[in-house]
Amino acid sequence: MSDNIPALPRRIFLATSCATACLAAAGCSVGEAPSGEDTASDGPITLSVNDVPVGGGIVLADRQVVVTQPEPGTFRAFSAICSHQGCTVNRVRNGTIECPCHNSAFSITDGVVVRSPATEPLPNRAVTRTVDTLTVD
Repeated sequence: MSDNIPALPRRIFLATSCATACLAAAGCSVGEAPSGEDTASDGPITLSVNDVPVGGGIVLADRQVVVTQPEPGTFRAFSAICSHQGCTVNRVRNGTIECPCHNSAFSITDGVVVRSPATEPLPNRAVTRTVDTLTVD
């Protein structure tokens, strides 16, 4: 070690290293942590009917809603917050709305549980169609 560079005390080095590791782990956590709070923005959501694929749907995570089109021209909307432990569902595929935290899945038709561990359906949201625009309240 050079005489011009002071030694870093061991305790300071360890404390700094631990704090850095904890902050990195918190920033890199996977999935959505259940918050128990409704953080969805206020006001109705509008989108084009073309944004929602037939037999599928889209998740609008920032607004905590999922919109589906189980059959042509039929639109449904549900809360995107999983009824199991409050994670945000992350995709719609194969006729189900899927939660990444514990693999619960819900029907795109009525939000009922099709794969546990969730036991309660996703809450319905009101969706109306005006020509080519959907509005979710």
